[in-house]
Amino acid sequence: MENIYGYIRVSSRDQNEDRQLIAMQALSIPERNIFIDKQSGKDFERPSYRRMLRRIKKDDLLYIKSIDRLGRNYGEILEQWRVLTKERGIDIVVLDMPLLDTRMGKDLMGTFLSDIVLQILSFVAENERTAIRQRQAEGIAAAKARGVRFGRPPYALPENFDEICRLWRDGTITGTAAAKACRMPLSTFRYRAGTDRKE
Repeated sequence: MENIYGYIRVSSRDQNEDRQLIAMQALSIPERNIFIDKQSGKDFERPSYRRMLRRIKKDDLLYIKSIDRLGRNYGEILEQWRVLTKERGIDIVVLDMPLLDTRMGKDLMGTFLSDIVLQILSFVAENERTAIRQRQAEGIAAAKARGVRFGRPPYALPENFDEICRLWRDGTITGTAAAKACRMPLSTFRYRAGTDRKE
């Protein structure tokens, strides 16, 4: 009898996998056969996915909620799909896309249609990933143009900073001593003093 598996992926640890988990539980997939990764879909180097691959065998059935839960890299999705279905003989069902059910249409036409749908969806998933990155870059550029500063605010300089810098530049004290007097790392002191003068 075939074993049934479910694969769930969310992009980060603060995202919630409940929606995907509920869908898997409705299919009566044993809890031990549900594998969850909280990691980006840019590649397939994911611990739970790798663990699942070691367990899943020929004629087993794998459920995923949507194609982008499998991954977001167009080429790698197609390669993993080929390895799972053609080389390893595993059936895959994409719940949000009934056309992507390798149990149906095992003839040449069915396989052809399934492959076309898969390629289109994989392309859409990667295209969306590229669009998200572009929107982020444009948003950051627009914010910088408005004067928004990113990163930590500058370290507040001590009141005696100018005097310490003068003593350091005159060679009266070392950079290490100057940095210690300012309570900052030597590299920070040199940067804030606006010089790379070496000891």
